[in-house]
Amino acid sequence: MKLLVTIVQDQDVPALIEALMENGFRATKLASTGGFLRAGNTTLLIGVEDERVDALLDLIRQTCKGSERGTPAVHVGGATIFSVSVERFERI
Repeated sequence: MKLLVTIVQDQDVPALIEALMENGFRATKLASTGGFLRAGNTTLLIGVEDERVDALLDLIRQTCKGSERGTPAVHVGGATIFSVSVERFERI
């Protein structure tokens, strides 16, 4: 099992959460703030079985699109994802 710590722009969060739920993924939503542009973003904690990681990453890629901001233009958005192996998981 993996825990994906997924940092997403606030504007992409509603569509991503809807897509996650439609595809049987669960997520815990945490408010966070980006350091570079100090823009609002959201961190999602998503637990996923090893065999479904690729499907989840594809879903995130389809849902979270990047954009250009500022002068000079800087690419922002998309998603930043950290994958952590989970030794034990329990739902109580």
